[in-house]
This record gives sequence, structure tokens and C-alpha cells, in this order.
Amino acid sequence: MTTSLADHLRSLPDESLAALLQLRPDLVVPVPADISALAIRAQSRVSVARALDGLDQFTLLILDAGRLTRHPDEGTTTTDAILAMATAGPHPPAPTAVRAAVDRLRALFLLYGPEHAMHVAAAVDEVSPYPAGLGRPAADLDVRAAALCADPAKLRRTLLAAPPSARAILDRLAAGPPVGSVPPGALQAPAIGAQDAVLADPTNGGAPTGSPVRWLVDNRLLVTVSAGSATAGGTVELPREVGLLLRRDSGPLGPLQTSPPSVAAAPREPKMVDSAGAGQTMEVVRHTEGLLEQLADEPAPVLRSGGIGVRDLRRLARTAGLDESTAALLLEVAYAAGLAGEMELPGSTTGRYGADQQVLPTGGYEVWRAGSLAQRWEHLARAWMTMTRQVGLVGRRDDRDRPITALSAEAERAGAPATRRAVLGVLADLEPATAPTPEELQALLDWRTPRRSRGREAAHREVLAEAAQLGMTGLGALTSYGRLLLGELTSTDDSGGDPLGLHADTESGDPSGAARALDALLPAPVDHFLVQADLTVVVPGPPEPALAAELEATTELESAGGASVHRLTTASVRRALDAGYTADDLHELFRRRSRTPVPQGLSYLVDDVARKHGGLRAGSAGAYLRSDDEALLTEVLADRRLESLTLRRLAPTVLTTPYQVSRMLVALREAGYAPVQEDGTGSTMLIRPRVRRAPARVTVTTRTLDPLAAPKLPMPRLLGVVEHIRRGEAAARAARRAPAVVRGGAAGLGGGPVPAHTHSEALAVLQQAVRDRALVWVGYVDAHGATASRLVKPVSIGAGYLRAEDERTEMLHTFALHRITAAVLAD
Repeated sequence: MTTSLADHLRSLPDESLAALLQLRPDLVVPVPADISALAIRAQSRVSVARALDGLDQFTLLILDAGRLTRHPDEGTTTTDAILAMATAGPHPPAPTAVRAAVDRLRALFLLYGPEHAMHVAAAVDEVSPYPAGLGRPAADLDVRAAALCADPAKLRRTLLAAPPSARAILDRLAAGPPVGSVPPGALQAPAIGAQDAVLADPTNGGAPTGSPVRWLVDNRLLVTVSAGSATAGGTVELPREVGLLLRRDSGPLGPLQTSPPSVAAAPREPKMVDSAGAGQTMEVVRHTEGLLEQLADEPAPVLRSGGIGVRDLRRLARTAGLDESTAALLLEVAYAAGLAGEMELPGSTTGRYGADQQVLPTGGYEVWRAGSLAQRWEHLARAWMTMTRQVGLVGRRDDRDRPITALSAEAERAGAPATRRAVLGVLADLEPATAPTPEELQALLDWRTPRRSRGREAAHREVLAEAAQLGMTGLGALTSYGRLLLGELTSTDDSGGDPLGLHADTESGDPSGAARALDALLPAPVDHFLVQADLTVVVPGPPEPALAAELEATTELESAGGASVHRLTTASVRRALDAGYTADDLHELFRRRSRTPVPQGLSYLVDDVARKHGGLRAGSAGAYLRSDDEALLTEVLADRRLESLTLRRLAPTVLTTPYQVSRMLVALREAGYAPVQEDGTGSTMLIRPRVRRAPARVTVTTRTLDPLAAPKLPMPRLLGVVEHIRRGEAAARAARRAPAVVRGGAAGLGGGPVPAHTHSEALAVLQQAVRDRALVWVGYVDAHGATASRLVKPVSIGAGYLRAEDERTEMLHTFALHRITAAVLAD
């Protein structure tokens, strides 16, 4: 079988071989040495399984039709035989659809050869042992079952005599798969109709009952694969002939659907879908920023087993006003986007992962905050699409009954990006603004890629929920900007991406199509606010980065959303003065940014706090406190709330304390005073919050969507790979034509031993070939101790090495002279 495929591949032109490698990119990792190696790999179990995983339900059934119609002796099938079986049902598909499926299978070389004698790839039967859900022939299972199936009339009578419970089992197995497990004791229990002849026993539940499985086995409609026992279950199989007879109403392949199932719901209004999704993107960015700010204020410790603890996740969720599942999702996405990372605690002595580490924002978080709202969302969405994390596992328990925590290794799943791509791909292929139900989506996935979607229903529902939470979908349908983002990621993945990073610098400054589409849906950033008489500041839209920084420094956030509300307080104004603002700066800021007249109360508040600000000067003594106002110092010294500082007057204008200046500043501010810190020269020191950041991390947005898939190469590179395989094939063919003395150990034409070829004779032949520029067969021992031969043209001999050119590969090879075993001039 392999030789036949290899011969077929050798007869193909380079373009056809390159098309095969493009459809099955795993065949070039690594590049095969020759055509024979390519044929063996194309029929390997792993490669065939990858090819089958990408086929839809209809194409898989057409392949099963080819397997069922194979000639028993030659093992070949024909297109006409496949077409006849596929159209044998009551609702036959169009012949053009069947032929198109056969052409696709032939392009993948799951079927190969001429149409009148096509072979099935060898490993298909290993990967999928039951074609079309039918069992093995009765002759391969049991002689008595084969005798029953050989008599069609008797087989039909036996089926008609089956009790209803037994017929239900037959119908279930006929739909596939044909193998079923039975409970312990079912095969030992009496058959239906014979239960009255036996006494009650524990196996039958304490009462004489009949077993439909036993009846089917006794009447040869089922064959026992493993008998089991009273404590262990058994296995039975439905013979192929019985399954085909039971499918007489639906056809030998069962129901055939040439197209995916339809969606019952009518498309929604696209503008409503985009508006709902855009509103959610604003919430996602705001909540992500809030979570990271909470981590900056109070970093979460990393568990020794990895990840952050349940209590820390609950604390972050409660502070940000989120449920734990949403907080875990945003935290995982931020970590994958490189916005959060681990940082070693100062003074840690262990290098073990998770010991003495904290999770907090990275340096990339500041760059991310400076971008537009659409660009920040796109960064998060790309990270979600490409991260190998299944967030839905957080909160569950693993195999050892331990909770799976956020950012832990137990939530790592390499197939998660492919699952997200499959679910969003189904939504993208529907009419825009179409919102299928989860059941309809699962039905579509079961038709598109039945082998991949089987058993992953929960993961598909998780992807739908996460896409809605992140704003990729709105009202259950894929948004227009989400469609653009998916298209960009898919096209990059299909084209092989930019592995050398040649376009990274030129494209990094321009927003993508998805970001531009989302920008058009979001409200425009504002550069102003409205100051009200009650000292509240209303921002009528998302603030620009500069305005957001000014608001953070001067106000307290009260409510967030499309329009946020902030409040000016004594503490917020004092914080702004501590950060370097002066009273004039604050007056100018509110005058310039406010679209309403600045209330007189705000001016009084700023002037009052500024007048008190800096009235006290603090330094290190431990620390000292000085002021030109002696009465103020006397008040501070007599204040009982400050007795813990142990203040002492050194001079009429100077007090000292043994404690550090930071502790003294905190105590004075809590007591209602407004001190400022100064350095050794008496100059005021500006105090800004010290921001801790974790080391920068590489974001996962540079990954492909499916890390398990082989890289897809463009056609020019594939043609280069084909050329390399052709050269290897020529070298292998030439090596088989090498003289026996060069191959080493081969028998002569007369069957006798090959005459010895001494090393000195080989050197003489090589020297003659250098002078004559002649081709010579060189036998040598490679680095692994194996004998090999090569047809080369010697260039020079010197320093213990032979340098020769291989004209087939146009490469220069170097051979150590002590490894050369023989040399023969080519004919």
C-alpha cells in the first residue's frame, strides 16, 4: 500500500505535491527526506487523524462509502461504487455533491489512485474502525452469526420476532457506534421469555427478569466481544449485515446532509448588535483597568503551586464589583496580554516558582492605558483569542480533588484557541447579525467538524459566554468589528504570519480594521467636563488619556460608565498639591477643562487647602517638623492624637520625633494637618504615589490561533520544499545504483563475496578524480556509524579531508579521509 502511494506521488507534478503539502501542512514538519518518506508519513496514524479532523460530516460519510465498497481481494473502490452507495437512500444527495466530496478526499490523498481503482489511506481504518457507524462483517465476528446473515429471509424473520426492548437496542446500535457495553450479569441473565424457568437471584435484581441483550445474543443478532461477569460488564457488537438491514429506510450510510443545518432565528438588526457589543467593550476595558489598579494597590500573592488563591480572587471581584467568574476571565486575559505578571518579593531567598512572588501590573500596563479605548479592547480580545487557557475550569476541582485557581497551570489547555476559532468561525459564516441558540451552534459544529466537536459541548458554551462578556458578540450574534478581528487573525494564521518580524515596525503604529470599526461605534473621547455646584465633576463620555490622568490626580471616582461622575474633596485636592500642582495650576485646570462656570465653592476649597498646605515642614531626624508659625507648632505639640510620635521642641519653630518622616506625615494628615516634606536644603519634595510594576512579559497575541497546528507555508516556499524532496529522491535513487563495493557488504553478481577495496586504492581513485574532474562514488561511515554512499565530483584533497560537490543538490560536502571506505569512478 505504501509503495503504491509512493509511486503515485512520484508521478505527480510539483504543483500537485505542493497543493498536498498546503492542505496537510503537518507533512513538512520536518521536511521528508524523499518521496518514500512522504508517502509513509501521509499514511501515518497521526497525520491521517489530523486530516480527518478537518472534514465535515458529509465528506466523512463519503469516505466511509469508499471503505464499504472496497473490493474484498484488491482493496480498491471506484467513484461509481461510492456514488451508488451514497444515493441508495430515500433522500439521495446530488451526484455533484458526492463527486465534490470525492475530489476533496483525493486532494487530501485519503483516497488516491485512478477513479476506477482508488485506494484508501492505510491508517484510516485504524483511526476510525467503524465506517459509517457499522460494525465488522459477521464472518469476522462469529461463524453462527455469519450463517444467519447468509440467509436474508431468516435474518428478516429473526428481526421481526425481536421483542420491543430488544428492537430498541438494535435501533440504537444501528445508528452507530455498533459496539455497546452491557451491565454486569446481563449476558448471564435468562433471555426474554425464559425468565419463568429460573429462580429469583441477586443478579436479576431479586426477581426473575428477562434480558433483551441475552435474547439478541442467543439469536445471533448481537455478537459477544467480551463476556464480562456478575461483577464486570461485557461488550457486544452489531454485525454489519444486521446494521445495513436496519438502515433500509434511511440508506446504508444513514441520513446524509450535504449542507450544514439551518438556524431558525431570523437575523437581528446589525446596528443593535454592534451597539450592544460596543457598550460591553467599554465595560470590559473599565473593569480590567479597575482590577489591575486593585492589584497595584494590593498585589495578590502567588501560591506555591502557582496561581492566586480563592480568597484573593474573591477580594478582587468584590472590590471591582464583579462576580468571581468574570473577574477570573479578565484577570486571565490581562495576564495573557502582558498587562499583569509576577514579581519577586524583596529579600526572597527561594527560586521555586510561586514562592515569595506577587501578581501586579507590568510596565506594559502604562503603555496600554495610553492607547485609545478601541485599541485597548483589541489588545485584550487578541490575547483572549490566542491564549491557551480555559478559564471555565477556574473554580472546579482537578483529578486530585484540588481547586483549580486563576493563573494556575491546571487551567492550561493547548486546544483552547482552536475551540474559540471554531465557535466564532461558525458565527462568522452565518448571515451577519444572526444569533443561533447554543443547541443550534452545537449542531453546526457537529456537522462542520464532528471529530473535533464530539465531547466538547461544555467548552463551546463557555466560549459563547466569554465572547459575550468581552464584547465580541452582541445579543448573541457576532459583531462587525469582531468579524473583522477574527478575519485578521485567521488570515495571519493561514498565511503563516510574519515569522521574521519584517512588518512589525511598519504596522505597529496604525490601528487595525477592527479597531477603526469599533472606534466608529464608540462615543468620541471628550476633553472636558462639567463642574457642578455640589463639587461633582461629570465627564460626558470616555475621557481622553490626558484628561483621565488629571481626573485621577485631582478627584475621587464616584460612578463609572459611558458618562462618569467624580467628586472634589479636601483629600483629593491635597493629593493633587502633594503631586506638584499649585493652587494656580488647579484653578487653571478647572477653568480650561470645565464647560460650566467654576463654582465659587470650588475656588474656596482649593484656596483653603492650598493655604494650609505646606504650613508644616517635615524632614528626617528620625524626623523633624518645622514651621514659621510658633502657635501652630504649639498646637501640634499639645495635640493628644499625636502623642504616639513623641514630639519634642528643639527650638520655637522646630519639633523632632524619633520615628521616620513617612510615619509622622501619615499621623499629621490623619489628625487634619497638611504638612509637606522637604529635603536637606529646605526645598519642597513632590510626593507622587510609588507605583510598583512587575517585569514586562511577552504578550500571547503574537501566537497563532492554533498552537497545535503545523505552520502553513505560502506556495513559493512549498515549491521549494518539493524541490528539496525531489533532490532527496534523486539522491536515494542514485544511492540504490551505487556499486556494491561502495555500498559495503553487498554480494557480487555471482553471489560470492565482494573483493576487498583498500583505503590506499580509494585514495588513488579520489586523486585521479580530482585531476580529471570526474564523478566518483564515495562510500563512507557517517557520524552515527552507519555506512552511506554519495555520487560527487571531488574538488580538492588536503589536511585530511576530501572536498567534493554534489551536482544534484549543488552543495559542497566535506569527508574525513579516515571515514572513507571505498571510491569507484562512475560509469
